[in-house]
Amino acid sequence: MEKKLSFVIPCYGSEKTVAHVVEGIVQTVADKNPYEIICVNDCSPDGVYSVLEGLAAGNKCLKLVNLARNFGQHAAIMAGYHYVTGDIVINLDDDGQTDPRDCYKLIDALDEKSDIVYAKYPSKKESPFRLFGSWTAKKMSQWLCSIPKDIDLNSYFACKRFVVDEVVRYENAYPYLAGLQMRATRQLKNVDVPHHEREYGKSGYSLGKLVSLWMNGFTAFSVKPLRIATFIGAMTASLGFLYAVYTAIKKLLNPEVLIGYSSMMCVLLFIGGMIMLMLGLIGEYIGRIYICLNKSPQYVVRNTVNI
Repeated sequence: MEKKLSFVIPCYGSEKTVAHVVEGIVQTVADKNPYEIICVNDCSPDGVYSVLEGLAAGNKCLKLVNLARNFGQHAAIMAGYHYVTGDIVINLDDDGQTDPRDCYKLIDALDEKSDIVYAKYPSKKESPFRLFGSWTAKKMSQWLCSIPKDIDLNSYFACKRFVVDEVVRYENAYPYLAGLQMRATRQLKNVDVPHHEREYGKSGYSLGKLVSLWMNGFTAFSVKPLRIATFIGAMTASLGFLYAVYTAIKKLLNPEVLIGYSSMMCVLLFIGGMIMLMLGLIGEYIGRIYICLNKSPQYVVRNTVNI
């Protein structure tokens, strides 16, 4: 029996590229596997919804989920995951930088020893800012989620259905896809896939959105930052104690030595800054706990098409 393929595409600012991506999927898989394409409009400010609505009118395999406001890429992917019916789920972007015709490279690599196959780009066509953001996200994911260093996580991947079923069990706000996937499996693999230049527009990730995404990973899926805060607090207290002992001995040995105002202010500012930093980190955790307890939604669906 042929396995059904489910493609999930979060859409934002891709009015000129999303049709090409959808057509590439249809041309690649229509004669090989039963399929569905789930496009999630993350309240895009351009005409993405109109383009998708037109495409969905002529292809019942194209399903459209229209969100009420912008919730972010990971929340949009989670919205799409709630509607998948296929045996294998393929995640890709809407900007055309990853060719949907390469999807079988990922699908064919799924086996008993791999539950998720990520695309690996030998040469990534991104701006220096986005390259730095991707590198930072990779290092953070490796540290927080214990991802092997030889595995590259990207937004173009194929996974088995049970992984998605486990991921959608997470119902709280601030989803972080890498953390959710690592809860389900650690059997990962990379396959080389070419990365193309962006033809239209620019990345939807601003500095603020990247920081927000990193904070989701920090506070929702790991207590390591709190452990670091404890370690830094202990180290600061130890250094303060040693400095106090040094100052006392110096004063006893040489009573004429004046206790420096500048050094005292430096110590106070350093310790005060560290305390405020750690309080801010703890406050971020508490704030997100409060929001989750108040059942803040991951996303809100305004309407669907072909579902």
